[in-house]
Amino acid sequence: MNWMKYKKNLPFIYKERTWPEKTIEKAPIWCSVDLRDGNQALPVPMNVEKKLMMFKLLKKIGFKEIEVAFPSASNTDFRFVRTIIEKGYFDEDTVIQVLTQCREHLIRRTFESISGAKQAIVHFYNSTSEQQRRIVFKMDKPEIKKKALDAARLIKQLSEDCDTDIRIEYSPESFTGTEMDFALEICEEVMNVWQPTPEKKAIINLPATVEMATPNVYADQIEWFSRNISCRDSIILSIHTHNDRGTGVAATELGILAGADRVEGTLFGNGERTGNVDIINLAMNLYSQGIDPELNISDMDRIIRTYEECTGIRIYERHPYVGQLVYTAFSGSHQDAINKGFRYAEEYKPAYWDVPYLPIDPSDIGRKYEAIIRINSQSGKGGVAFVMEHEFGYRLPKAMHPEFGSMIKQKSDALGKELSPDEIIEVFRENYLEVKAPYALLDYNVTSDGDTVKVNAVIQTDSGKMSITGSGNGPISAFFDALKTTKAAIYKFEAYEEHALSSGADAEAVAYIQLENGGGRSIFGVGQDRNTTTASFKAIICALNRIANQ
Repeated sequence: MNWMKYKKNLPFIYKERTWPEKTIEKAPIWCSVDLRDGNQALPVPMNVEKKLMMFKLLKKIGFKEIEVAFPSASNTDFRFVRTIIEKGYFDEDTVIQVLTQCREHLIRRTFESISGAKQAIVHFYNSTSEQQRRIVFKMDKPEIKKKALDAARLIKQLSEDCDTDIRIEYSPESFTGTEMDFALEICEEVMNVWQPTPEKKAIINLPATVEMATPNVYADQIEWFSRNISCRDSIILSIHTHNDRGTGVAATELGILAGADRVEGTLFGNGERTGNVDIINLAMNLYSQGIDPELNISDMDRIIRTYEECTGIRIYERHPYVGQLVYTAFSGSHQDAINKGFRYAEEYKPAYWDVPYLPIDPSDIGRKYEAIIRINSQSGKGGVAFVMEHEFGYRLPKAMHPEFGSMIKQKSDALGKELSPDEIIEVFRENYLEVKAPYALLDYNVTSDGDTVKVNAVIQTDSGKMSITGSGNGPISAFFDALKTTKAAIYKFEAYEEHALSSGADAEAVAYIQLENGGGRSIFGVGQDRNTTTASFKAIICALNRIANQ
């Protein structure tokens, strides 16, 4: 790899910058370019039906400005603009935006497409960078500027002759590769033609058509421009970043800090080459910081389904916030921390979301907690316990986590794959709830005489039925005393926990019993029944069966 064939991009340096000291306090004006910039980057562009489906999705999400087409580029784009106007697919507060180059016949065709619309943004552009002037257009600065000004004059004339309320947007394409003084000069002169006012602002869009430097350089360019253009109170400063260096989101956020009012981008970052900036990512970043993103993105899976159907693009499983694995923890330490985070929230009810490794509550975008943790041979005991509680309602005692976690690891190793929740509960049933021999509880009764509780029970053993009697300060200790004639004699009662599996009068109880042999070896038993005493006795029998079967 010959790295010497590339030259360093000489960054624009603005020493009077103030953006590093600022924070984002509110959402920008959003403009979706999915139907134009995103669509032109698809191997199979959307037809009119799919564009309508996407348009309706964008409206439902809450975009008020939508760049719908490059109507002079194809009959499909032209027909789409006519369809949404003639059939009234947009509300009065939704503004359609159409793109055109600075060429007379294309501009006229663009105005034909928006005839009858109540309002529209006409977005015109020409490339201003040194590289494009030299290689592509072979024009000098005055010639490039003339193209932009001729287009601005024609658009102003056509705007005055039509019934549509026209706003303009001008983009010096390849802004980041344009000398800053020339970018400022050409935008100033375009605005002098249009004559925007604070009451009727024009849009100046400064695109990182190709990402050429680190995000801080783009921010310096935006702030310098914002502070030097003479009609700042009469323009909406817009930014449009691409992701060639993989820093489109960062460049956009720093651009907002630097003074941008408006952001153009696409859902999930679709677009030319590495794509446009991902508006969903930007919106979720705001949301995670307690800022209203001013977009309705709560039903994320529905958004994804429509997006994938319209574009044919599949969302990467690690895509920020929305991928299928981003709320999934495989690491044992992560699983344990997440489990503790949810328990902390239940106990202390903090005012703000506060769960380790989860920057947002997955339920806010329509995801469910049971999808958070998946179990494989690398998983920890805390993760297994989390699945048992949140999927099935079993709150395993902490001392039991290593025992059951070891079973899951062995099962995952044996199968060579992660285990689904159904496979985890099956291991639990096999090793606890369905262990029926050699002991079984056939019948019992409990009596009390003051402080003493007496239990008479009939159990099944490998030698046949056996009647046993014991006493203690409660049913569990009395039953355990009665079992001294069995192998339980070598074990002592260590711990007991119980809880209801659900709410309601007919809810089942689950009991956990820990036995210890005096040498540090312990074993757990689990019992389940609508009667809490029966559940406790079954747990003891379960532990004895597990001892006998080892």
